[in-house]
Amino acid sequence: MAYSAPRTTTRPSSQRHPLVATAMVLPLAALLVVVFGGWDAVVTQASSVGVMLGR
Repeated sequence: MAYSAPRTTTRPSSQRHPLVATAMVLPLAALLVVVFGGWDAVVTQASSVGVMLGR
């Protein structure tokens, strides 16, 4: 068998700065809120959870 050198690959760090991650997610989140009317759903769910917790 022929000798093959070990593969060495350098990968960039898999962690992103939190602001970069936020900037990537916000446009999609805004689109989903507009398309599905998310604010009403969020308020309704938060209200329901608040009632269940007795607040």
